[in-house]
Amino acid sequence: MRNGLIAASEEMKTVLMRTAYNMIIYEALDFTVGLFDARGQTLSISLGLPMFIRGMGDTVRAKVEHFGPENIQPGDVLLTNDAYITGSHLNHPTFSQPIFHEGRLVAFASCMAHWIDIGGVLSGVTTDIFSEGLQIPVVKYYKAGQLNQDLHDLIRMNVRMPERAMGDLQAQLASIRAGARQFEALMNRYGGDAVMASIDAILDQSEAAAREQLRQIPDGVYEAESFMDDDAIEIGKPVPLQVRVEVSGDTMTVDLSNVSPQVRGFYNTGAGEACAQVAFKCLAASQEYPINDGTYRPLKVINPKGTVLNARRPAPMRLWMTYPMTVIDTIFKALAPTLPDSVIAGHHADLMVANVNGKDPETEDIFLYLGGLIGGGWGAKSQEDGVNATICINDGDTHNGPVEQVENKYPLIIRKYALREDSGGAGEFRGGLGTVQECEALAPINFQTRIERVNNPPHGLFGGMPGMGNQVAVRRSNGEETVFPNGKLTDQLEAGEAYILRSGGGGGFGPPGKRNPASIRHDIVQGYVSAEAAKCDYGFTMEAED
Repeated sequence: MRNGLIAASEEMKTVLMRTAYNMIIYEALDFTVGLFDARGQTLSISLGLPMFIRGMGDTVRAKVEHFGPENIQPGDVLLTNDAYITGSHLNHPTFSQPIFHEGRLVAFASCMAHWIDIGGVLSGVTTDIFSEGLQIPVVKYYKAGQLNQDLHDLIRMNVRMPERAMGDLQAQLASIRAGARQFEALMNRYGGDAVMASIDAILDQSEAAAREQLRQIPDGVYEAESFMDDDAIEIGKPVPLQVRVEVSGDTMTVDLSNVSPQVRGFYNTGAGEACAQVAFKCLAASQEYPINDGTYRPLKVINPKGTVLNARRPAPMRLWMTYPMTVIDTIFKALAPTLPDSVIAGHHADLMVANVNGKDPETEDIFLYLGGLIGGGWGAKSQEDGVNATICINDGDTHNGPVEQVENKYPLIIRKYALREDSGGAGEFRGGLGTVQECEALAPINFQTRIERVNNPPHGLFGGMPGMGNQVAVRRSNGEETVFPNGKLTDQLEAGEAYILRSGGGGGFGPPGKRNPASIRHDIVQGYVSAEAAKCDYGFTMEAED
């Protein structure tokens, strides 16, 4: 039965990827699909982005609460993109199809996916949700099999590229229909009572396995704090993120009460609980069972309203995913003293998003490109160097767009894509390397980044050194390069000019003086570490070792 549920969500994923119109769905995998019971409990889920794990269930529960189960009927499709329900931003419309068996509501198939445009301003810093695009409350997109044409037309009217948006909408509908068919097939094959009893047993097994893992962690209270650079409004004013983790027997409590109040800029999020769930999965949940609602029963999250991790309306949410990356790092940092062999040092913790728009000189059509999404360095572990050029921890299976596709679809050319030398923090085990991407405009473009962790680089652990921070630069037509000290930039580039993204490296683990000289030599030969940095950080020279 477990495999049947997993297969259903995997089919939903495949259908969405094969039918979506935009690269951010079929290449970047910025989506999540899954099956949920009538109460919104996660039964199986295929995660493009792990950060959707909480918001998907919350969205199903909100839809049931809004309409009441007695008012949900076969043929309905429920829709919302309410950022304060999904925990993310308005670009994530979420469609849910109810599933019935013998006249009884038993489950939902749901799909959340990123639309490249949902209206709102294209550039600049938003200071409220109203400027970020079209808000869709909990509504019925289909009612008893009949399309809500007025709603459809309203959505179409409020997006810049309606053909693509409607194409992605249809892909989401195809995905949830596939999931519903698969779940109905299970019910017809085994019987409704047997399926629901098996689901209860599956959730209980996941809970028991997670509790067993938690018993291996020493009881105690663990705290840590990290800082974001700023909120893009009050430039240079750090935003604190303090976490408190308590382990007691087979339960864990993550207290997020002492993070910053919600900010004026668009880094607010509703994904505080999802941060705790991602960290919990990495450190405490059983790796034997796929995640479901039972996985997180031993986890309690204290996440009060009015903070950057649980913002109140009308706080802006456009870059909702940025702060959670560092929150997860901070949970690892808090638990490092008691779990030194399980945690990693800090990672680059930013998607390095470049929002690019302009007019295609060949078609005269407007284009929107969500660029960047480049990997960076992950933190080192107790027995292993950090991983190079890897996407942020809360973005899971997200891919960047293939260079060939980017250059084919947009008036851009990728001039350089390489590892960033010396970016990994020194240590007995070195932090992973970040990347460098140089993207040249072939026509005038508008370019915006709101990159974080430029001035608060990834932390090291147990004597390891910090990694390099993230960085953004622009190369003008005269060849001069300008590096921006805070990562927040809105600019216009002419043909022949380029933006340059440099993602940070991971923090090191353990004192640099304990690193194996053979590993240092290898790093120099591979171009990971320069001879100058090797001498400065490790006191190592190739000549002395020859």
